[in-house]
Parts: sequence; structure tokens; C-alpha cells
Amino acid sequence: MDYVIRVHANPSDIPAAAWDALLAQQDVPSPFMQHAYLGALHTSGSATPETGWTPQFVTLWQGEQLAAAAALYVKGHSYGEYVFDWAWANAYADHGLNYYPKGTSAVPFTPVPGSRLLALDAGARQALLQALLEVARKHQLSSLHLLFTSPADRKACNALGLMQRQTVQFHWHNADAQGTRFGHFDAFLASLSQDKRKKIKQERRRVVDAGVTFRTCVGTAISSADWDFFYHCYERTYLEHGNAPYLTRAFFAHMQQDMPDNWVLFIAERHGHAIASSLVAVQGLGTPHAVAYGRYWGALARVDCLHFEACYYQPLSWCIANGVQRFEGGAQGEHKMARALMPVATYSAHWLDHPAFADAVERFLERESAGVDNYLDHLAERSPFKRQDASST
Repeated sequence: MDYVIRVHANPSDIPAAAWDALLAQQDVPSPFMQHAYLGALHTSGSATPETGWTPQFVTLWQGEQLAAAAALYVKGHSYGEYVFDWAWANAYADHGLNYYPKGTSAVPFTPVPGSRLLALDAGARQALLQALLEVARKHQLSSLHLLFTSPADRKACNALGLMQRQTVQFHWHNADAQGTRFGHFDAFLASLSQDKRKKIKQERRRVVDAGVTFRTCVGTAISSADWDFFYHCYERTYLEHGNAPYLTRAFFAHMQQDMPDNWVLFIAERHGHAIASSLVAVQGLGTPHAVAYGRYWGALARVDCLHFEACYYQPLSWCIANGVQRFEGGAQGEHKMARALMPVATYSAHWLDHPAFADAVERFLERESAGVDNYLDHLAERSPFKRQDASST
């Protein structure tokens, strides 16, 4: 089928209603692929050519209908991606070749799996990926990378011979071993082994004994003052590590205005003063498939175990109370397993224009994939849940 292919230097050039309607039809939609989210990254100055993210969004049209779309960025670095290819860039440089600019189809600064190739059907998805490759070749990009892809994306990438890469994240599911949803936090604790249950209770007790309480704000109940306090915490976390924050205050102003229902804010208070906060994104709240995503945190005071309480125990309690099916804890961190966030494989797809380097990377990925599979098997043996008596199964 013939499509009209368009490339957009600004996400706002694409009709928001058409983009979001297409997103809603995908196998793994997420709030981070919504037009308002991607547009806010651009208009707030967070993901722009000046910060190394040059939008080249690709759309396919059938008359007035948007048939397929992808958020593509031309990049001169690999920051804010969470699928690490610095070694590939160094290998190019060692051979006198330029790895940058490269093409990346991803949500900037957001390691959350989801649909990247938005399309009406498999044929349109395949055509969209072919268009992305054509854009990469036209701009003489060294490579094309689709990060944190969905199963439908992976099928299209396999059909066109892109290389697949595995990484590991940690996600919590709101169900016990029999698949029954937890009725309350104590029911969740009861599903854990005795040592993990004891550890969580001790960690929570330390926060309570320090005089810390929490206030939970949902959607439009998050005030401008709350957003200001959150950003102060978020910014401080980055500055303490010697880096400027990826996201500007203006970005979160857009979230408050355009996507308020997708956010939950947990604010820690002590002696009447706010001292820390964590921000969680949500999708499908009130439906059987609601998902929450742990995103950002920061603290202005040091309290033992406050990070665990703000980023895991408060959000998990809220998820149980609100029927949220899954909580995605983000990239990295085996320590999350002690809080019952279990390892899951996430995927990315890669195309390199240079044949010799493509062959070398493919061999590397084969070895890496085997290592990831072994790592997942090893982690599975360290389950925090109570072992089921074989006689009762």
C-alpha cells in the first residue's frame, strides 16, 4: 500500500487527536507516548536540538488518515536512553569512524517499555519501520535504535532483520501465587518469605519512628505549590550527583496543565514540613489493566529508609488500595527484588549501517543475550515470596 511519508521537526506539527487515537490502538500504549507528553518535552526545552535530541518524527498518511507514526530523534550523544551503547561509540571512534549522529526512536529520559511503532496494522507498522530506515540512510546516520519496544514492534523489527537486545527491569504485580489480588498491604506482606517480611516491617518502622508521615495527592489535587516542592526535590537529587536535571520545571507545568490525571505525588512530612517526595505516573486508573510507573524522587533531609518508603512502600500501598495491576520500578536495581519487584526482560532493536560493525555487534548481542538469560534464571532462584509446599499444589 502506498503512503504519504512526512517528517516533522516539531511534534506539535502532528495533530494530537490523530496521534493519541493511534496510540490507543497499540499493544502496549503508555502515557509517555501521548502527544502531550512528547510535545511537552520539546516545548519545555527538555528534549530539543540544544540538548542533543533533534526531533524527526515520522508519519505515514492515507489521505487524511494517520496510518502510522514514530517519535524519532537524531542524536549526537547517548545520554538519557538507559540502553547503553557507549562501547559501540568508542569502538567506532577507535577505528576513525563517527557513531554520532545516530537515530533513536524512544521516549527521552524514560526507560518504560511500550509501543514505539504506532500503526493501524502490521503492514503499516512494517512500512513505518522501512521509512525510519530510509530517514536514517538519507541523513547518513550511523545507526537506528528502537528502545524499550513492545511485542508488535519486535515482530516488525525481526521481519526487517534488526538486531534484538535484552535488558532487565523490575516490576511488581498485584497478585499472590494463586493470582488473587491483594486486599491490603498486610496481605501483600503475608505472601513474602519471613525474612523479607521482617525487613520491610523494620524499614517502615524506622520511617515512622523518625516522625515522618505521608500525604498523597492525585491528579488535579496536586497543587502548583506541590509541583514546585517536588521539582525542588527532583532538581536537588541531580545536583547532588553533579548533574543538571534532564527535565525543566516548565515540563512539569505542562504535565499539571495537560496530563494531570496521569500523576500521583507522595509527599513526606516531618514536624509539619515537607522533606521529600516521589512522583508516580499512572495509566488506566479505574480499569482492570491499570499500571503505575515509578518515575522521580528527591529528598531535602536524610532519614533512614525514607527512599524505600517513598518510592516503593507508599506507591505499592496506593496501588493495592486503588486496584492497580502492575507497578514498574524502572531501570536497574536488584535491591528492588527484596521489595517484591521481580525481574522482567525488556527489549530494544538496532540497525547499524556499517556491515562489519553490524556483524561484530550481532555476535556481541548473542553473547550478551545468553548472559541476560542466565542472569534472569539466577534472579528467579532468589524469589522473595514464600515457597509453595509441593504437596499443596
